[in-house]
Amino acid sequence: MSFTLSLHRAFVADHFHDLPGFQEDRHGHNWEVEAAVELALAADEPAFAEALDAWVRGVDYRLLNELPALAGRNPTAEVLAEWALRELQASALQPQWVKIREKANYWALCRVPAASVDR
Repeated sequence: MSFTLSLHRAFVADHFHDLPGFQEDRHGHNWEVEAAVELALAADEPAFAEALDAWVRGVDYRLLNELPALAGRNPTAEVLAEWALRELQASALQPQWVKIREKANYWALCRVPAASVDR
């Protein structure tokens, strides 16, 4: 038996965009991250919570453009969702997806692709 567990955290961070055809000055958001993992035992929840909390500590009250992990990338919700998913994978968890909410009407969800089946 396994369980799918999702956790939600909030963080505050600034960013700016410098994309071709789209520049935006530095500004901040009250972001939200939600992630779901597959756990063999409900007792594994503290490890999941610590991994997600560690990621949040790394972005909370920071200028996202200055983070080494995002060097050369524009810190969009999509980029943050992918990065958080990879960080959870690196902590030996089996994340299913990560959602980053930048504002009430804008969010991005990054999910682990379904395993391909040989035919």
